[in-house]
This record gives sequence, C-alpha cells and structure tokens, in this order.
Amino acid sequence: MSQRTALLDANILYPAPMRDLFLQLAVLDVFRAKWSADIHREWIEALLRNQPERDRAKLERTCSLMDEAAGDSLVTGYKPLIASLSLPDRGDRHVLAAAIAGRCDVIVTQNLHHFPDAALAPFQLVAQHPDDFFAGT
Repeated sequence: MSQRTALLDANILYPAPMRDLFLQLAVLDVFRAKWSADIHREWIEALLRNQPERDRAKLERTCSLMDEAAGDSLVTGYKPLIASLSLPDRGDRHVLAAAIAGRCDVIVTQNLHHFPDAALAPFQLVAQHPDDFFAGT
C-alpha cells in the first residue's frame, strides 16, 4: 500500500479530467485518496453553478462510484473538529478537519493560500498544488 495519504480538495475533484486522473492513480495505489461528503457537495454545487444544465443525480452517482472505487476514501467523523480550526477562509475548515480525521499527510489543492503552513503544521500536514504532489515535492 502507498505511504502517502492525500485529501483532495473540491477544486481537484471539480474538473473531470483531473478527478479521473487522481482516482485512477488512487485505484492503482500510487497514493491513498481521501475526501468527504462536504467536499463532494462543494465540487458538485460549484459545477452546477457554472453548468446548470448538468444533472445533479448523475453527479451524485459519480460520487458514489468514486467512494466505491477508492475503498476507504470517504472520511467521516470530522465535523466536531471544524469549530476549533482556524484558516484564512472559514469555509475551508471542513477540508482541514477531514484531513486530520482521515490521517492525511497532504491536502492537494489549487488554493494554497487558503491552507498556510502555520495552520497545518500542528497537524503534521502540508498543502500541495497537484503538480507538486505528482512531482513528489
């Protein structure tokens, strides 16, 4: 089993090609992928805002298939942690909480400024851009 466990932020799961790449690599055990129901909700709602013609039921089916394909990827039990966390964007606290509860090493996100090192260090977490994650830096 891969040693790195990565929580995938909504902006990683939003674009289908990136979501497919990460999921395929997780299924191949290149790394362990984690996400939460709130992260699923966030990427689906963003997609529907930008593409209202999309079918919510089909997107929710995608979430179910992702959860099945990647095994123990769905993090639960993180909500009690949210209120105690501090980030520049309060709306991202659920992401950090899920990373903590999921025992992740890294949060993969395109919004690095939302996850400053000082906020993540107490939890032995880092945030990485997807390019850096795959480069292994």
